[in-house]
Formats: sequence, C-alpha cells, structure tokens
Amino acid sequence: MNYQSDKPLLIKGGTVVIPSAGLEDKRDVLVVDGQVAGIDRPGSFDSVDGAQTYDISGKILTSGLVDLHVHLREPGQEWKENIETGARAAVAGGFTDVCCMPNTKPTNDNGQITSFILQRARDAGLCRVHPIGAITHAQKGQELAPLVELHEAGCVAFSDDGYPVASSLMMRRALEYSSMFGGILAVHEEDKILAGDWSMNESALSLEMGLRGMPGAAEDIMIGRDIELARITGGRVHFCHVSTRRAVTLIRRAKEDGIQVSAEVLPHNFTLTESAVRDFNTAAKMSMPLRSDDDVDGVLEGLAQGVIDCISSDHAPHEADSKNVEFDKASFGIIGLQTTIPLTLEKVRQGKLSLMRAISALTDDPRRCFGLPMTGLRVGASADLTVIDPLQPFVLNKQSNKSRSSNSPFWGCQLTGAAESTIIAGNFVYRASSDSFNPSCRTS
Repeated sequence: MNYQSDKPLLIKGGTVVIPSAGLEDKRDVLVVDGQVAGIDRPGSFDSVDGAQTYDISGKILTSGLVDLHVHLREPGQEWKENIETGARAAVAGGFTDVCCMPNTKPTNDNGQITSFILQRARDAGLCRVHPIGAITHAQKGQELAPLVELHEAGCVAFSDDGYPVASSLMMRRALEYSSMFGGILAVHEEDKILAGDWSMNESALSLEMGLRGMPGAAEDIMIGRDIELARITGGRVHFCHVSTRRAVTLIRRAKEDGIQVSAEVLPHNFTLTESAVRDFNTAAKMSMPLRSDDDVDGVLEGLAQGVIDCISSDHAPHEADSKNVEFDKASFGIIGLQTTIPLTLEKVRQGKLSLMRAISALTDDPRRCFGLPMTGLRVGASADLTVIDPLQPFVLNKQSNKSRSSNSPFWGCQLTGAAESTIIAGNFVYRASSDSFNPSCRTS
C-alpha cells in the first residue's frame, strides 16, 4: 500500500491495545490529517469516503513505543552511531520517541549541544528525539550543569548516565534546583568505591572467571540514598537500568511513601543472567551487569506489578574493536532498539507479563515518567502508532540491523515478534514489509 497522507487512513483487522482504557480487543482506527479521528468497533468507519484501508489482521496496534534511554553518540562518536542511524534503528524497532543520553563528545551540558541534537533529529526526519542533559558539567560530578538553560533548550530530563552523582550534597542540590521547574533526574546508581573496577556481577561465577565483580549492594545503596534525598527535597528521581531484586523492594517502599520516583528495566536484564558471560562473551558485558536468576525474576516481577514503570533499551552502540579485546578491557553496553519488542513479547508468551502491562510499559508509562505528550491511540491526538506482528520471526543480523554497530548478545538468535509499521503524525516512517523508511516526516 502506498499511503497518501492527504487522505484518511483506516487501520482495521488488528487487536488494539489501550492500557489507559483497559482495552485489548478488535477495533478499527481512523486517522485524518495526522490525528486519530476515531476508535470504534470493526466496520464503524467503512463508509468514510476516500479512506485508504490498512489491514493488520493478526497484528497488534498500539500507541507509538517510547524509549527513555538510548545513546545516539552524536556529536563526537559517529563511528559508533549517529542520530540518523540511531533513528533508523528506533523506527525499525517500533519506537516513535527516544530520549538520548548526554554522554556525547562534547557532553550535552549546554543549550548549544541540545539545539544541535534537535536539528540533526529534524534533518533525519524519522522518530522524535528528546535530548537528556547532563546533571553536572562534563558529567564529572563537580559542579551543576546549567539545568534551566538545558531545560529551555529542549531537554526532557537530566542524567550523568554511565556515572553516578557520587556526592550526596551535589545530588541534593541538583534535586532542589531541578524541582523549581519540575525537572527529572535519571540516575545511574553505583557506589564506585564499593564496586571498584568491576566488569561483571559479583558472584561465584566472577570468582571462577577471575574477574572483579560488582555487588548488587553497590546499586542498592545508591538507590536508597537517592530515595531519601528525593524525600527531603520533593525532587523527582528516575532510576535507570534497575537490575536487582532488592532495588525493586526499595522502590516499592518509596512509592508507598509517596516519594516521586520512577524506574526502568532493560530487556536483557529480565532475559539473561550472568551465565551469558561465562565464556568471556564481551557482547554480554554491560552496565548494570547481568545478574543472578533471582534478580532476573525480581525485576520482572517488579515490572509486572508496576513497581518498575517502564521498559527501556539502553541502546549503546560500540565499534567491534572496543569489544574484541580482553573482557575486563571491553566496553560496556549493547544495542537494543530492534530487540526490545521480541524480548518483551517472549515474557508475554511465557505468562510472566500480560500483553496489557507490556504495552503500557512501552507506551504510556514512559511518557508519564518524563512528562512527554500523550500522543497515540487517543481521539484528537497525533497519530503516533506502532503495528506489531507478534508472530513474525526476527533475527538481528547484518541484513536486518539498522544501527551502525552490531554489539549484541542476541546477534544471530532466532527471536519472535517485530514492528510491522511505525507511524508518526499519520505518516508511515517505517514499513517492515518493504523494509523502507520515509524520512520526509519532519519531527521534533
């Protein structure tokens, strides 16, 4: 189908999932002038004059997927990824919106870098890119970045991701300052002194392999600290890449106390355990590290219960040379934008996560965490939509990969489920059936 954006689009035949309405059923959706004009029972819009029909029988229609944690590497490390290639991976993975971390070179710690990122995203014309600014200058933890300037330039949150804000006083000041305009601090939680120069989870396996391990307590201690700082300041904290069962308990108690915290989990942290690195597999080296079976079960339970709000990929592209070295010298991180859907759907098929909860954690909940506009399956909203084929075989390989890098422990694995189409403001920006992109959609 060659869709003409000036004509109504009728999407029919699929299962529409709208978590906010508790809806998981067959519905037809009408899109007019880039907005959702109606959501109703099958056949309700068949009489609309000139409507183009998009039959998605056997597939799932959701609001556009949102990823709060990606690394697009531009400016400064374009050999790993750039905004255009990252956006291609995003829309191929079903994401209409991604939030990019500030550990670029130079760091996104001023309005000029933020404006550059936004312009490059507009030039790419694919997904909506939302910059995250640094909490501290150059992410060094010594002095606050100009948070108001970054906010006014377009940053949706602040993070020193990759580094914790080690000073409790600095973190308190950042929470107090950002509270003045409702800012959110997305934090990497790691007690560096306790963790030391680690390269995997601390366990019997790390001893067996002769590698320095990071104890779960190094993450938990910092989460506990920032819960208490959020308590006394009234600031908003979002916990990145939660990986331990104990962290889930701490976050649950904070929410019960009414503290303004939210959290994300990564698909690989609810899919893989530390055993994935047993053969010194650097493709599975990441931060936070892959942890124990109990931790994997714990974070998945936290996600299913809503204690952990959303699923993020922590898409972290690296060139092969930074991974093809000794394990303790290899870079941390994996690419993840195109494997998020199949890995999440696998937990749905296993009965560990409901489809409704999975979709909520990929759509509405991340939008709430960062205060992003509620687009998607709402009458009158921008038609930012994702069509998912839950039975589509998917293999991440040289042919399917849209990222500039290929560092993934799932490379070459047979997975199931993929984005069939990604639609922004009523425009098809990606179609899997033709493996085509439409960069004419100017997003911001």
